[in-house]
Amino acid sequence: MSNLESYPPVFRQHKASTPPQLAELNNNSNSMGDTTQASSSVDIPVVDLECLSLEMLGEVCKEWGIFRLVNHGIPPSLLSKLEEHVKRVLSLSFDSKQALLTNPLSYFWGTPLLTPTGDALRGALNINWLEGINVPLCHLQQFESEDPRLHDFRHYLEEYGRHLSRIATTLFEAMVKNLNLGPKQSESSLDESTGFIRVYRYPSGSLADETWGMMEHTDSSVLSIVNQDQVGGLEFFKDNEWLLVNPISGTLVVNIGDMLQAISDDQYMSVKHRVRTNKQAERFSICYFVFPAKGSVIRSSKYKPFTYTDFQQQRVAENPPSNYGQKDSTFSIKYNGY
Repeated sequence: MSNLESYPPVFRQHKASTPPQLAELNNNSNSMGDTTQASSSVDIPVVDLECLSLEMLGEVCKEWGIFRLVNHGIPPSLLSKLEEHVKRVLSLSFDSKQALLTNPLSYFWGTPLLTPTGDALRGALNINWLEGINVPLCHLQQFESEDPRLHDFRHYLEEYGRHLSRIATTLFEAMVKNLNLGPKQSESSLDESTGFIRVYRYPSGSLADETWGMMEHTDSSVLSIVNQDQVGGLEFFKDNEWLLVNPISGTLVVNIGDMLQAISDDQYMSVKHRVRTNKQAERFSICYFVFPAKGSVIRSSKYKPFTYTDFQQQRVAENPPSNYGQKDSTFSIKYNGY
């Protein structure tokens, strides 16, 4: 099988010219928006999980909304094996991925905006130059496949998910202390059972200057944690300029999501970010997102009380999505990814 056959059909002509389907999709939706190149790469703040400083963590969350995590305790061998299997599974033929990646997993492409059941919302945005697998961790044990590649893939995802749950809980507990949140404010504000992983592949090719890997957005999560490969392309917006996050092997990138911004009364800021594709190399990333308990009420002096379930239902109801919430309302619809 040629590598080309592993891509969604719309992507397969990208090395030669813009496929008619892609041109039509882009013409019928918004433009690429702000195409400004990142002015420079930047060394984002480093947080050491083994010796957390509440004061430093709070400053980073308020001033940056994004940081690099070191000494996170995930074995390098697990990271290597998972990255290897991510590439192997996403390199299967397009038809095979659609047939094998079944409930509770889901395979998607062209947009990271999914329904709560993992189905892609078509026509909501410009087509994004990506494909991925959505993995709800609390249901992962239900996934069965006779294909040994997928059996091992599930095993490494489960082990990785346990580590990410530990990391997210540790960070959130430290943030709660820094914010001096009371029990009512912090109760159910992060629920491990809501955690899911998304693995992404961003194809390389001549359209890198015409189509985003992922358009600019903020995440709807409490916390987002990404393991990106060495290709790079993750950019974030700070002080009116786009900055490139340097990939550093063995580290994770953590960013504040919309839900934590609300929980913190806007003391912590959800960071705007995007992914730029590469002309020479594919990019892979493994992302973890975690949310409040579905029925828990998020209370803030800046927003009307709302639950994440309300947020999800509104996102599905609005297609294409719109920014229905402003201050003193619920949050705008967002999507998750790197």
